[in-house]
Amino acid sequence: MSGAAIGPRPSLAEGVAGRLATVRRRIEAAGGDPSRVRVVAVTKGFGPTAAAAARACGILDVGESYAAELAAKAPAVAAGTRWHFLGQVQRNKVGLAAPWVHTWHGLDRVAEGEAIAGAAPGARVMVQVAAVPSGVGRGGCAPEEVPPLVAALRALGLEVVGLMALGPAGPPERARATFRAVGRLAGELGLAERSMGMSGDLEVAVSEGATIVRVGQALFGPRPRPPAPIPRYPVSAVPGAHQGPG
Repeated sequence: MSGAAIGPRPSLAEGVAGRLATVRRRIEAAGGDPSRVRVVAVTKGFGPTAAAAARACGILDVGESYAAELAAKAPAVAAGTRWHFLGQVQRNKVGLAAPWVHTWHGLDRVAEGEAIAGAAPGARVMVQVAAVPSGVGRGGCAPEEVPPLVAALRALGLEVVGLMALGPAGPPERARATFRAVGRLAGELGLAERSMGMSGDLEVAVSEGATIVRVGQALFGPRPRPPAPIPRYPVSAVPGAHQGPG
């Protein structure tokens, strides 16, 4: 499904390599084994050269949050890339991303699983657990809803490999209760993977048992801002505009 892969700019690859070394030192300092905690390079908002730079540095796992962005980048990046879908699953967009996705993070409804099972039977998925205390937002299902959802997804033929969580906004330490709850629940359900922790709170996540951290800015720097749309005004609103013959 892919043509010739693009290569990374040498300067970008060097920068990512240095930042990856820093991320691995942070993982080790938090008590994790850098060879066992998987780094997913989050390239949302960056061009395909960012994904190519991650691959050049030995990162196999690349994450995207939008189906269209993933489907546009994947053909340009080296074969063997393990694409992780990290965003909210939109049922009408599943088919666009399904040919490329290695693991779907963030399922919190049976309907999402049904869409994935229809497009990619037997797909690897994770269930997103809501942040605690309840009511802080950021998606996911309540801890007590996780076991029946895992069972329902398995009944659809999906391979449930773990749980995923986003920490609540605020200081990194505020995420500890969420990550601890996810680690405990994954253990109770016999699920090996715990996808939790991002650039700002990965130490807390690793100390609570994360097996996957999703890192974007810590590898690539600040995410580029999208270009501002060019305003479109009706001709009548533009002073001095010519509005036709006369």
